[in-house]
Amino acid sequence: MASTRHARGDAGNAAENAATTPQAAEATQAQAKIVIPAKHPMVALLGSGDSFLRVIEDAFPTVDIHVRGNEVTTTGPDEDVELVKRLLDEMMLVLRTGQPLTAEAVERSIAMLRSGADTAPAEVLTLSILSNRGRTIRPKSLNQKRYVDAIDRRTIVFGIGPAGTGKTYLAMAKAVQALQMKQVNRIILTRPAVEAGERLGFLPGTLYEKIDPYLRPLYDALHDMIDPDSIPRLMAAGTIEVAPLAYMRGRAQPTFTKVLTPEGFRPIGDLEVGDLVIGSNGEPTPVLGVYPQGEKDIYRVTAQDGSWTLACGEHLWTVRTASDRRRNKPWRVLETKDMIGNLRAGHARRYELPMLTAPVCLPERDVPMDPYALGLLLGDGCLTGSTTPSFATADPELAEALDAALPGVQLRHRGGVDYVLNRVKAPGDVVTLANPVTEVMRGLELLGARSHSKFVPDVYLQNSADVRLAVLQGLLDSDGGPVVQEGRTCRIQFTTTSIMLRDDVVGLVQSLGGVAYTRRRRAIGRKPGLAKGRPVPYRYDAHIVDIRVPEGIEPFRLTRKSDAYHAAGGGGRPMRFIDSIEPAGREEAVCIQVAAEDSLYVTQDYLLTHNTLNDAFIILDEAQNTSAEQMKMFLTRLGFGSKIVVTGDVTQVDLPNGTESGLRVVRRILDGVEDIEFCQLSSQDVVRHQLVGRIVDAYGRYDAERDARDVPRSRGRRGQIHSTTGNGNGNAERDVN
Repeated sequence: MASTRHARGDAGNAAENAATTPQAAEATQAQAKIVIPAKHPMVALLGSGDSFLRVIEDAFPTVDIHVRGNEVTTTGPDEDVELVKRLLDEMMLVLRTGQPLTAEAVERSIAMLRSGADTAPAEVLTLSILSNRGRTIRPKSLNQKRYVDAIDRRTIVFGIGPAGTGKTYLAMAKAVQALQMKQVNRIILTRPAVEAGERLGFLPGTLYEKIDPYLRPLYDALHDMIDPDSIPRLMAAGTIEVAPLAYMRGRAQPTFTKVLTPEGFRPIGDLEVGDLVIGSNGEPTPVLGVYPQGEKDIYRVTAQDGSWTLACGEHLWTVRTASDRRRNKPWRVLETKDMIGNLRAGHARRYELPMLTAPVCLPERDVPMDPYALGLLLGDGCLTGSTTPSFATADPELAEALDAALPGVQLRHRGGVDYVLNRVKAPGDVVTLANPVTEVMRGLELLGARSHSKFVPDVYLQNSADVRLAVLQGLLDSDGGPVVQEGRTCRIQFTTTSIMLRDDVVGLVQSLGGVAYTRRRRAIGRKPGLAKGRPVPYRYDAHIVDIRVPEGIEPFRLTRKSDAYHAAGGGGRPMRFIDSIEPAGREEAVCIQVAAEDSLYVTQDYLLTHNTLNDAFIILDEAQNTSAEQMKMFLTRLGFGSKIVVTGDVTQVDLPNGTESGLRVVRRILDGVEDIEFCQLSSQDVVRHQLVGRIVDAYGRYDAERDARDVPRSRGRRGQIHSTTGNGNGNAERDVN
């Protein structure tokens, strides 16, 4: 028996009663049904005991939310219903990455969606900066992500905001990351030492012991990012250095890293001698040896198309540069650490990675429906289950191909672009039988899927190259097409509103030896489309996949698309380049040796990797307590290859009366200077107890009201203010009061 959860309770009844008022009646009401794919358990999406659902209820009191099985029904004002739908999409995307959701993450996602920012909440919540001992450091709000991105882009970054917004913690994480990537040789931590109840000179102990309490927050942050046992020694030396491990210098990946086998992806730590993995030619190759490597420093190696994998600093990569290619030189083999800090040649990426020389060869499996027909129906079919399956196309060629590929089904043209897939009745039928397409879709768990929740079943994804290509061709013939540009080779573009279908298309392309780049087109703000002359607003974000497949792979069966593709010279050569190499903490690692002649095997995202065994980051914290002269002195000490991050809260200045904060002055002087960026954080970015954010807001309101009260008095005593300012006291308002 299906269970129903009324997610509103008394709040919902109150909203319904309010809706009877004339004002509520005038509000535009909408209803939406969201089907959650079976891949996402409802308990993961709604939280233990519906905790996430209660967060959503509290944030959207005007929306009535009902959950039955894997279907969520929302009723309420149009704008709020749309935000709830987008919120669920973003939550599913976070779950898709394997990262667990929290109530705090849901609250922050709601705030980001309401702000109308271009950056999706999932992009913020899944961005990892640093991992250590199972703890991952990542931004938790949109402003924090902008702050982290600014540190990557700029040489000098100012992080300004109230306490608890993660300014110092994120700066420290980026510093440790830069050190581990060998972009810098040392980390310099500094804070201004000012009066705090006692003068520094009268405090007991050495100078180091006197300053140590002021730097304690920085040390505490380091303990979360670096082995605590090594910190005192590194602090005593005045630097933090990461030395490569001489212990068991193997070419290794973390034990949980996925490696492609004929049965699909498996953790490398589960492999044994004799198991088969997929080599660079797409064919299975046996594992000759498995060598545990112990705990090692791990790096995330990311290609420019977004694919990535994990490896240790000594792991080997087969790469080549543009110069190597022009001069027809052989591919070179480099360690991960050898490429760190050397990934660009001018504005171009330096190291190209090898691609599969042939599609991945997986065992052929029986499928319940022709794969090309499945691709067409996933692209332009209606599979809701509430009506007879249908198909929409303006190309009679596609309708004929679908009709021929579905035995027992006849396409009936209803007019225009609409076709209905009717069951062919055999002579003598006296009972109503289920539509064959409906039965197949029910077995594949696709029945009831909407445009934003469709996906490619695993039995098609993990199948022979012919089956995978046929599914891709059906998708591209229905919802894709060639993009022709004068003077350039032709690329292929596919568009969907389903995040899962987007990822499945990327996987199909990569398994065939191609590359795929994804981008998102927001539904909000787009000009409505037209359907039979009527404007129709976009309900879901569109996910656009730009594709290049290798020569010999025919992406289209539809004649007009195939002709346009080949007339433009085909798709060109798929290429992958290393975009970034970032530290990802320490993990237990293992090395495997395979029998492939080139020693390459396929790891996650279909990346090919090898298996052979064979200047200062400066952080100025509490910068609001520097004078203007101290700030100038500090900034002008910047050397080549260094990076500076300055953090502070201009509302908590401890300087003596009459001394203006250097953090206030520097913003007036340097705002707009190239390669310098000021990042403002607010109470919405507080990552401590929720009460901290409320305290910050309360003080902000108090200060605003006090300033408003002081304005008339300041005008009446203008002469006195000028007099005190001229005598060197910069805190004129305090003197007036």
